[in-house]
Amino acid sequence: MKKTLHVCALALILGLSSNAIAQQQAGGYTGPSAVKTISVAEALKLSDNTAVELVGKIEKSLGDEKYQFSDESGSVIVDIDNEDFRGLTINENDVVKLRGEVDKELLEETVIDVDSVEKVQ
Repeated sequence: MKKTLHVCALALILGLSSNAIAQQQAGGYTGPSAVKTISVAEALKLSDNTAVELVGKIEKSLGDEKYQFSDESGSVIVDIDNEDFRGLTINENDVVKLRGEVDKELLEETVIDVDSVEKVQ
């Protein structure tokens, strides 16, 4: 019985340790991109699935992982999966850089499907 308990405890510790290491090692390329930063107004004119990079503020949550995002040229709804925040805490005063794609559906408002969120210093 004690042996089983020790094995279970060891398995739990190893599982938690590997998860913590995986989260610390999350990273990727941070150099220049072929996608240049554009305004919301410009993004709204682009074709479906066009890659975009926007800089501005997330004004408010609209629920269901949708947010109102704005810059000096206008505003757009952005769809940001919770995991795409990658642990960042963002409020309406923070300037952020969003990378994603234009999502145009027939008879629906254009949305930006966000892949990554970065706080701008």
